[in-house]
Amino acid sequence: MKFELEARKRTLQGSGASRRLRRENRVPAIVYGGTAEPMMIDIDHNDILLSLRKEAFRSSVLTLKLDGKRQQALLRDAQMHPWKPLVLHCDFLRVDATHAIHQRIPLHFLNGEIAPGVKLEGGAVAPALNDIEVSCLPQHLPAFIEVDLKELGLGDTIHVSQLVFPDKVTPVVAGDDQVVVSIIAPKVVEEDLEAAEEAGSEAAAADEKDEKDEKTD
Repeated sequence: MKFELEARKRTLQGSGASRRLRRENRVPAIVYGGTAEPMMIDIDHNDILLSLRKEAFRSSVLTLKLDGKRQQALLRDAQMHPWKPLVLHCDFLRVDATHAIHQRIPLHFLNGEIAPGVKLEGGAVAPALNDIEVSCLPQHLPAFIEVDLKELGLGDTIHVSQLVFPDKVTPVVAGDDQVVVSIIAPKVVEEDLEAAEEAGSEAAAADEKDEKDEKTD
């Protein structure tokens, strides 16, 4: 999926200038990286808000159209209003087709409902990671990484080293081989809660019986 955003160069800085832009339905932003100097820009609020609602936007190389020129960039940060659907500020990183980039890519978990540990043993899928950082050239950046769960039994896990990455894409891992996802047994917790509830009901019934016996006496 390809994303393009129209951008305008801006010169005014400060909170007052940013507020005026937002009243005009524009979002203040900055694009930096590469050999060029950082540049302050603004973009249409509705365009960026709709784009942010698409998962692939956050992990795709997009095109910024600025002053009649196109430049490739990655979204590095989007600051949102705490409760309103408002984008307050965006950071973009320029990319060069000849230089590798690091980017976090979402993980898509497949076949969890037919995994033996879920379908036959009553377990539940428990993701430890929702995304993973990868390194590659911009043109090789995948939209997501698939994680197939169809062989997992109860208690089984998948680690980063077991994931399948596209050609020319490598994971960026620090430290130990991280767990990506596990199949856990939530019924154990449910049974403990049910046992506790039953014990509480029995205790309440016993107290009620004692009270009746005392009144009879």
